[in-house]
Amino acid sequence: MAKVLLIAAWTDGQGQQHPAGEVVAVDDATAAALRDSGICDPNWVGPTGGKDTTDWAGPGGTDTTDWVGPTKTP
Repeated sequence: MAKVLLIAAWTDGQGQQHPAGEVVAVDDATAAALRDSGICDPNWVGPTGGKDTTDWAGPGGTDTTDWVGPTKTP
């Protein structure tokens, strides 16, 4: 899975609409198609500054093992 920052509105394959500015998790093929069509920001490096944004473990992230913020349960 990849996370992309939309720079234009996009409707996914299930018909769900996503506004510009939203970060969405998509498979790698969809991410490539969104980049190629100019719908997502190809230079966005994610909330941690790395090109691979799967390591994000902040609020609302799916992997909170390294997150030590207010939502972390000891």
